Amino acid sequence: MKTLLNIIWLVFGGFWLALGYFMAGVICCLLIVTIPWGIASFRIASYTLWPFGRMVVNKPGGTGVFSLLGNVIWLLVAGIWIAIGHVVTAFAMAITIIGIPLAIANLKLIPVSLMPLGKQIVPTDRPFIASYR
Repeated sequence: MKTLLNIIWLVFGGFWLALGYFMAGVICCLLIVTIPWGIASFRIASYTLWPFGRMVVNKPGGTGVFSLLGNVIWLLVAGIWIAIGHVVTAFAMAITIIGIPLAIANLKLIPVSLMPLGKQIVPTDRPFIASYR
């Protein structure tokens, strides 16, 4: 079921959302100072391509002052625009009955699109051990 939902997701909006994250990541990596935001954007882009079967959790030790400041900068520069893209795509997906789970998944991506630093993507089908990196 996860594979079917992921394929439908990819066709009906996941590709374009991932492309938005990828473009934000490229721009952030071109500006040398913002490379951490670029890395976080690439990580979320891969999650946005294939979200079912994975989830976002807080990274241990990733909620410090620098993470908070970085998230505020991300929110002002790119986060708000990507979150608007998620809302628009969620409304478009919610029009059909089949698209309702996709719309819910899209709305669950809004918090991570607004505050990506200090987050970790883990699989949902097996236990994981959070580690410091």
